[in-house]
Amino acid sequence: MAVINTGLLTKGLRSEFFSRFNAMTTYYRDMATRIASTSDCENYKWLGSLPRMREWGTGRIAKGLGTESYSVENLKYEATLEVDRDEISDDKTGQVRIRIAELAERAATHKDYLIAQLLINGETAGFNSYDGVSFFNDSHVSGSSGAQDNKLTNSAAVPDDPTTDEFKLAMKTAIGALMGFKDDQGEPMAVSATGLVCVVPTTMYLTALEAVSAPVVSGTTNIVAGAARIIGLPWLTDPSKWYLLKTDGVVRPFLFQDREPIEFTALTEDSDEGFRREKYLYGVRARYRMAYAYWQHAVLMTFASPT
Repeated sequence: MAVINTGLLTKGLRSEFFSRFNAMTTYYRDMATRIASTSDCENYKWLGSLPRMREWGTGRIAKGLGTESYSVENLKYEATLEVDRDEISDDKTGQVRIRIAELAERAATHKDYLIAQLLINGETAGFNSYDGVSFFNDSHVSGSSGAQDNKLTNSAAVPDDPTTDEFKLAMKTAIGALMGFKDDQGEPMAVSATGLVCVVPTTMYLTALEAVSAPVVSGTTNIVAGAARIIGLPWLTDPSKWYLLKTDGVVRPFLFQDREPIEFTALTEDSDEGFRREKYLYGVRARYRMAYAYWQHAVLMTFASPT
């Protein structure tokens, strides 16, 4: 029996995949600095500070790269869809195309998922920043910075369901902390309260949106109105935790180490799988890594019951 060419055996399917892939709304570009990778592992010695401007005096004084280093190994990712030949012969193209579109959506949002995992695990031992302690920690020390804390707590009557007022007050605390973080020379890291993003679980999205959008909250002028953009990530499952990020610096809170971009491949009627098992395979593959960068550009805020 001849195989019916329904369009699933042509290059057009690859075009459809990337059309859907590129149309997806993603957020990782806002939160991560892209680094083009050229090997299996990259070592970052620049995750430290630069010298401040000084009077010329007797001439230039050069400062080398920081002694703190951070190695990031690339990972390989894949997702593969198996389709029976009979589905092709029976012209089930609509159903298969829907599954291919869903594959494109999953591939497109994978980097957002990885950032969500970095946020979730950021206070856990072993999920370290370049200074050797967990990304969210109350004991960050680098050079002349002194001890610094980006793991904060604010009161809420119901921690899993904070009010707009409670979120507004927590936002004020988080901005104050982020603006006060120093580099290894004791210099401020965030020199302006711009490019701020609140990353929240979906259960907190509307509360956060109102807290940073409404000009008046509980009859009082909202001092944090317009201070940040709200991003809701469905993978954040703790309803009492959210994150404030500064996203307009040269180095953002996370690194996107880009080694090999996403590719779409199909094994159909001419493949070994197609001949022996009458199975057609449609898959994606990429190599990259999401990793922590500047903890000074990130704050974890946890709501807790009043003591």
